[in-house]
Amino acid sequence: MALEAETQAIVEQFEFSDDDVNKAVKEFLRQMDEGLSKDGTSLSQIPTYVTSVPNGSEKGRYMAVDLGGTNFRVCSIKLNGDHTFSLTYNKVTIPKELMVAKTAQELFGFLALEIKKFLQEHHGEVFEHHLKRRLTVSSPDGFKDEPIFRMGFTFSFPVKQVGINKGTLIRWTKGFDIPDAVGKDVCALLQEEIDKLHLPVRVAALVNDTVGTLMARSYTSPGKYGSILGAIFGTGTNGAYIEKLSHLKKDLVGEYDNSTGQMVINTEWGSFDNQLNVLPSTKWDNALEEGSINPGFQMYEKRVSGMFLGEILRLTMLDLYNNPNVSFLKDENSSFNDLGSVTVIDRDSGLYKPWGVDTAIMSKAEADQGSELSVFRESLEKELKIYAAALEDAVAIKRIAHAIVRRAARLAAVAIGAIVIQTGKLNDPELLGEKIDIGVDGSLVEHYPGFRDMIKEALKITDGIGEVNAKRIEIGLTQDGSGVGAALIALVAARMEQKDTNADYIGELRSAVQEGASAVDEKAALDEKATSD
Repeated sequence: MALEAETQAIVEQFEFSDDDVNKAVKEFLRQMDEGLSKDGTSLSQIPTYVTSVPNGSEKGRYMAVDLGGTNFRVCSIKLNGDHTFSLTYNKVTIPKELMVAKTAQELFGFLALEIKKFLQEHHGEVFEHHLKRRLTVSSPDGFKDEPIFRMGFTFSFPVKQVGINKGTLIRWTKGFDIPDAVGKDVCALLQEEIDKLHLPVRVAALVNDTVGTLMARSYTSPGKYGSILGAIFGTGTNGAYIEKLSHLKKDLVGEYDNSTGQMVINTEWGSFDNQLNVLPSTKWDNALEEGSINPGFQMYEKRVSGMFLGEILRLTMLDLYNNPNVSFLKDENSSFNDLGSVTVIDRDSGLYKPWGVDTAIMSKAEADQGSELSVFRESLEKELKIYAAALEDAVAIKRIAHAIVRRAARLAAVAIGAIVIQTGKLNDPELLGEKIDIGVDGSLVEHYPGFRDMIKEALKITDGIGEVNAKRIEIGLTQDGSGVGAALIALVAARMEQKDTNADYIGELRSAVQEGASAVDEKAALDEKATSD
């Protein structure tokens, strides 16, 4: 009974009430407006220079790379023009030492090498053909300035973007810390390493993964209208949405198309409410904060994203284990354990190591609905080296894990609900009765049972939305969103590039030919005149 009571006390500390949700939505809207007006705010509200979303008719083959957290993906995407696409990709884990490398070159050199491996494996013939053609001349600068592949670079860290393929790194998140890269153009850093390897690739577009998710969902969405928001709930969390240009008050330094009257905004909502005006804080949140590499930043992300939820669970479990008044994961003898054994925790268990509990185990706890929680207890053995955990111990962990994730889902609803309200789509006469589409991606929304349902429950009680409008909000999973979205923006960039460069070159060539022909005609006329004289 002592364990049950202590577990309930912990669960209650992670409660985020309906009133808390509504207060947080109001604060999110306030910080959104603040970020649209000036720089240096918690919600950065970064202009992306993307002023339209796809409609599903786009065609072509493009490359995309995705540095979204602990993994790096290299993709080639064929857009079929009918809301569908085909995708080929490789994925590799970023070595931990490169996440904190001394120089930017170490990380970006690794990325370029993975791009080369991908091309050789999946596009070998095209790659070899390009190497041969590079020796020919097809433009004033040679074939090297006509790369076969335009590539979208999904870079899921805060950047100050000043063009469709230009952006300087503001700060690292998600465990990365390479000071040498801060303040530099990440597209240029990658292109430099690509060029060193003589690859037929041009970094054509810089894309945040949430922008990519928004673009991809709009391309594949079955609805009458495209998506208004792309959101990631995985290792990290962030969102990008379509904002009216009239709401964007801060200066835009780069070029963009203002004819649409809108622009995709990258919120960088991981840093929402760094001041902790409305975000909840338990002693375990505070303990996590003390052990983080960026204290005082990404306060929202540290309560919502998969990178941190497992650590919060670990800290609560460790507290319970060290509580002398509670029997948790320890038995006086085998009669205290329903398995007829005693619980044993290996000295090498992740329970004793900072960041040693993966959030994935919380999904397994939620998914196990058996009366004995045998599947979950097996996961405790395999993944945490906690052997023969008693049923009451597994129940306690499951309840606490659910409370932590439920709080995360309701906080996710705060961001989603605020943005739905901000766009005004719920009250748009043209959209009455229509679905309001939102694209989401990430391990939490994909693998944690009921995560999206918990978001929808919180949206129902949100002022300005309510139960009826919450039913109109479609939260659709967008797998491979960052890669396909990056390819779509690379397509847009390629079209812009053709207008800006190819047309100019062809025009200049034609002018030169015409001038040459005129000169020949003029010389012939003079020669003819001289002969007649």
